[in-house]
Amino acid sequence: MDLTRTWKDLRPAAMAAAPWTFALLTLAAGVMLLASGATPSLPERFMRLLEVAPIFLVEASHFISSVLGLTLILLAFGLRARLDAAWWTTLAVLVTAAPLALLKGLNWEETAALLILAVLLAPFHGAFPRRARLTRMEVTPGWLFSAACAVAGAGLLGLWSFQHADYTNEPLWRVMADADAERAMRAWAGAAVLLFAFGLWRLFASAATPPVTGEADPEFEKVRAILASAEVAEPGSNLALLGDKRFLFSASGETFLMFGVRGRSWIALGAPVGRREERLELLWRFRELADSHAARPGFYGLAADDLPDVVELGFSLQKVGESAGVPLETFSIEGRRRGNLRRAWRKAGEEGASFEVISGAALQAILPQLQAISDDWLSHHAGGEKGFTMGGFWPHYVAEFPVAVVRDQGRIVAFATLWTTAARSAFSMDLMRYADEAPKNIMDYLFVELIAWGREQGYAAFEFGMAPLAGLEDRPLAPIMSRVGRLLFERGEEIYNFQGVRRYKDKYDPLWQPRYLAAPRKWTIPLLMADVGLLSSGGVSGLAKRPKRAEEAVEPVRAPEPAISSSS
Repeated sequence: MDLTRTWKDLRPAAMAAAPWTFALLTLAAGVMLLASGATPSLPERFMRLLEVAPIFLVEASHFISSVLGLTLILLAFGLRARLDAAWWTTLAVLVTAAPLALLKGLNWEETAALLILAVLLAPFHGAFPRRARLTRMEVTPGWLFSAACAVAGAGLLGLWSFQHADYTNEPLWRVMADADAERAMRAWAGAAVLLFAFGLWRLFASAATPPVTGEADPEFEKVRAILASAEVAEPGSNLALLGDKRFLFSASGETFLMFGVRGRSWIALGAPVGRREERLELLWRFRELADSHAARPGFYGLAADDLPDVVELGFSLQKVGESAGVPLETFSIEGRRRGNLRRAWRKAGEEGASFEVISGAALQAILPQLQAISDDWLSHHAGGEKGFTMGGFWPHYVAEFPVAVVRDQGRIVAFATLWTTAARSAFSMDLMRYADEAPKNIMDYLFVELIAWGREQGYAAFEFGMAPLAGLEDRPLAPIMSRVGRLLFERGEEIYNFQGVRRYKDKYDPLWQPRYLAAPRKWTIPLLMADVGLLSSGGVSGLAKRPKRAEEAVEPVRAPEPAISSSS
């Protein structure tokens, strides 16, 4: 009874330690078989074996045992990743390799070690819950290099052993020793060739990177359907409709994760969208797919609620800014604190401003007017249209959403595209643009009207988006990335209006929530942040693009890959 209670207390810790523990033990077993196959057999045992087993069976056992040794080394990576298929296959290989150790040279010690490992591994099936195929396990170039080192080390050990072996002068031993060397060389060469073939297969035969999904793709309709009914989604999840993303879908087809690729960086934008219970498995699949391509996976723009899942993946975290949200139930423009905002809103209304939210066929009719305002706005802003983390004025994309327009004396002078959510937890603006002749403070009028509209529609909050690098600490013990980010926030106004964005949004007294970037290793975070910026700007050429004169502005065509877009 005491043993049962003790096991029940220790079982959670044992299950947590099992993947790494058995991965190391399996790796050691594989190295043992490789080393045994590449080194001389004990002559006395070998001669006894020949009395009861034909030579062709001994030869085959020797060769297969070395191949299974390499297989165990590769399976160790699958055990580390907690793959159910790796658990089953490792058990099968251990049980198969155990009798072969006897048949290749009466190596009963190896047989005992392999069987003991199989017995120890068998009760821990629950520690390997991930139902992924072995072809998807994490075997990156680093892991392949480790396996190659084990094979090379076994070969060098065998070479040294045969050069320094002390055989008797009896002709039979000498003949057996020569044959043993040939047998060891064949076994070692077989393992080496298998590893080379496996490496080539992982390099060329792994699943292709998912293609960019645009509006002409059948899966784009699946993205629309998920956004229309998602249990878990943020306003920014609507960037999936921009046409510059790649997607992973859950097995049910009711959840997706969107990401962009730049070089070796695979960057997911936000958390998975759809059903809550499918999020963690989709995160794991994304990491596995990236690792199978030797890519750097990362997650950008994560909220605090998303952190437990990415911590489960073993990722490091870095705060990259804060997002602003206004609870609609408590927001009011009354009172002294918001006197300027209230006066700007009233003045605009008294001077003829009007507000309307338009969608569907009515929106199609005014798209040319909105396009002209957008071109006018872009002519005064560097960089042109952006992408990835921000929307842009691509007609097919703008038509996906309701658009809030402000008219002055009946003429449209400003507009904002709206990101909504199926659960009505929050809504936000995407593009926010206005004409040169728009009245002063017209955007304050637009914000106040949007907040009132959202309250009428039943939304819980209005999100103003993220203030990059806001809220980072510059303390002596703070992470170096936080201290560098704080320096950029305070001194980098020529690069981006960091402080101005934060001050403008502060007028509405929002609740500031941290946003994070997650990466497998801390040192990859700066690389991922740089690639996020380049994906959003359309590369180095996008960063260097200067404002166009109004007469040079042209109507953009369908978004290229990656699509370039811009928001306010």
